Amino acid sequence: MADDTAPASTTRAQLDELVEEWLSLDEAAELLGTTVSRVRQKVRERDLLAVKSAASSQPRVPALLFVDGLPVDGLRGTLVLLGDARYTDDEAAVWLFTADDTLPGRPIDALREGRGREVRRRAQSLTF
Repeated sequence: MADDTAPASTTRAQLDELVEEWLSLDEAAELLGTTVSRVRQKVRERDLLAVKSAASSQPRVPALLFVDGLPVDGLRGTLVLLGDARYTDDEAAVWLFTADDTLPGRPIDALREGRGREVRRRAQSLTF
């Protein structure tokens, strides 16, 4: 029987290498001017992404998911498409923070630059 924790631990180790700055759920709530419960709801609704990494057993939000105190435009649509492609939250975070030569750059940077359509097109192609 395969060890189901091995892929998750590998992905979580990747997250520590890819994501430079993290926010705790408390910090994300403060940034949004809301409660931690509301942040958790935003994560469930795919308005935000919070994941554990190898360095933290507590879910954290990558800081680059925010622009001017709000979730980056296009994030929700991208997360929904990645979910449709059966990406776990960990895998979605790795995808967002891994360079894609066809963009060029990382999907998160393209979202922050207003190139959400390009990002969602690539995320949509993952479902086939």
